[in-house]
Order: sequence, then structure tokens, then C-alpha cells
Amino acid sequence: MKRMRKSIIWMAAFMFCCGAVFAQKAERKNVREGNKLYETEKFTEAEIAYRKSLEVNPRSSEGTYNLGNALYKQKKFPEAAEQYQLLAGQGEKMIETPEGKARLAEIYHNVGNIGMQSKEYAKSVEAYKQSLRLNPKDDETRYNLALAQKMLKDQQQNQQNQDQNKQQQQDQQEDKKDQN
Repeated sequence: MKRMRKSIIWMAAFMFCCGAVFAQKAERKNVREGNKLYETEKFTEAEIAYRKSLEVNPRSSEGTYNLGNALYKQKKFPEAAEQYQLLAGQGEKMIETPEGKARLAEIYHNVGNIGMQSKEYAKSVEAYKQSLRLNPKDDETRYNLALAQKMLKDQQQNQQNQDQNKQQQQDQQEDKKDQN
């Protein structure tokens, strides 16, 4: 009886391990397929392949990152930002390795780009700063940060001018009422 229990336990453990290996292979297969499609600029098909990889392993950082990139290329910025934010939430774990740190810098760079596309310049500035903290040698991010800062300054100045114009118009209307 004891022997039979041991056999059943070993068999269950073996099947569990085989299932995990199979799932890992399926995930990698879908990611590789997505990468091939992405390289040929078939971003919609790549998105589908990356989503399949995430069905197999929802915690796949590679599948999540690549899905974010495919969505970004399709100009689906809110969905792409969502994928990047999922990964940014794992930032503490990611910065433990040089590869993870570099990937996290890319994620923040991409979040900054999305902010620029949606004219959320303050958000972009913060994302680019985060990226540069992780990868200070990235000249493209440095350039984008300077551009985002300029756009933010211009946006704030335009807002100030609009506020002043409104105030002047209100003052003029009040003056007309007083004269009448």
C-alpha cells in the first residue's frame, strides 16, 4: 500500500514537471513567432502571438514587453502603456540584473514616448528621468527628455497666456457693464 502511494506521488510530480516544461516551450514558441512577425512589421499578428504566450504564462516579462511594443507600433498607446506599467511594477526585481535594469530603462523610455504622443509632457519628463537614472548613457532618452521639458514649458506658458487673456476679457466685460 505504501509503495503504491509513493508511486502515485512520484507519477504526479513527474506529470507536473512535464506540464511545466510543455507550457514553457509553448510560451517561447509563441514569443519567437511574435518576434518574427514583429520584425516583418506585422504588428497585429505579432500582438496575437504575444497574447497567446501570455495565455500560457501570464507572468512572462518578455511576452508582456513585446506585446507592449506591438501595441505601441499599432498606435494603441493606452494599451501599450498598460503593458509597460505591469512590468514597471516589477521594477525592484528587474534591477537586480544588468539585463533587467536595461529592460526597465527601455520601458520607462517607451512610457515617456507614449506621454509625448498623448501630449502629457509632465508624465513624459518623469518617465525619461526614470529611464536615465537606470541608463545614464542613453543619448536618445536625454534628447527626448530635453524635448519633453521644452514642450512642457511651452504648454505651461500657453496655459498662462490663455488664463491672462480670459482675465483681460472678463475685466473688459466688467468695464463695459460699469460704463453702461
